[in-house]
Amino acid sequence: MNRVVGSHDLLLVTLDTLRHDVAEESAAAGRLPHLARYLPGGRWEKRHAPGSFTYASHQAIFAGFLPTPAAPGPHPRLFAARFAGSESTAPDTFVYDTPDLVTGLAAAGYRTVCLGGVGFFNKQGPLGSVLPSLFQESYWEPEFGVTSPRSFEAQVEKAEQVVAQLPHEQRLFLFVNVSALHQPNWFHLPGATREDGDTRASHAAALEYVDRHIGRLFAAASSRRPCFAVVCSDHGTAYGDDGWTGHRLGHESVWTVPYAHFLLNPTEAP
Repeated sequence: MNRVVGSHDLLLVTLDTLRHDVAEESAAAGRLPHLARYLPGGRWEKRHAPGSFTYASHQAIFAGFLPTPAAPGPHPRLFAARFAGSESTAPDTFVYDTPDLVTGLAAAGYRTVCLGGVGFFNKQGPLGSVLPSLFQESYWEPEFGVTSPRSFEAQVEKAEQVVAQLPHEQRLFLFVNVSALHQPNWFHLPGATREDGDTRASHAAALEYVDRHIGRLFAAASSRRPCFAVVCSDHGTAYGDDGWTGHRLGHESVWTVPYAHFLLNPTEAP
C-alpha cells in the first residue's frame, strides 16, 4: 500500500448488510457479471466483520480494521494507525499518524469524500453526523437512503459529479456506503409486495440491482488514474436463520461477510 497511496486514487465501497452466502451464491450463479469481473477467480473472499452493525463496523473500518480473513492469522493489514505493539502492521502496510484512515489520507494529500447511505450517514442528528464528519466532503439525501428503490443509482450519479469537479492532479479517496441491501429491500424483487416483507431472495435481488450499476462507479473512480478499490460488507443480517432476524447480534449470518480488493485500470474501465 505504500506504493499505492500517493500514486492511485482510492475507492472504498461498503455493501451495507450484505451476507457472504448470498454474495457467493449470486456470483456462482452468474448474476453479478460486473462485480465478478474483478473478484479473484470470480469469487468473494470470506471474512469476519469487525462489528455486528453499521456504526460499530465503520468505526473499526475507518480506523484501518477492514474485515479479517476467516482463517487463522496473522493477517497483515492494508492500512493502520501507528500503534505500538500492533501485530497486524507489516512493512507493506500504509501507516498514518492520525486516529483514523480518512484523516490519514487527507494528511497524505487526498481529497476525502463520503457518499452516505444508511441512517448513520444521514447527518440529520449528532449520531448520524459522527462518521461523515471524518471526511472533507460528505453527502446524503433521502434518495440515497434505505427506502429509495433507486438509491444506488442516485449515489453513482453523485459520485460522477464529484469526480468530474475535481482537478485532475488531486488524489481522491471516495467512500460509498451502499444502502440498497439493507432493509427494506423487498421492492428489488420482481413481484414482491410490502406485505411479503424482506427475504433472503429480495436481499439477493438488491445485490443484483447494485451490480447493474456498479460499473459506472468503477468507471468514474478510475477515470483519472489507476484506482485501488476495496469492496466489502460491513456486516451481514439474519433472515430467520436459527430463529434469528436482523443484525447487531452474534450469528454466523451477521459475522461472515464478503470482501474483495483489486485494481481498476483506466484503460479497462467498464
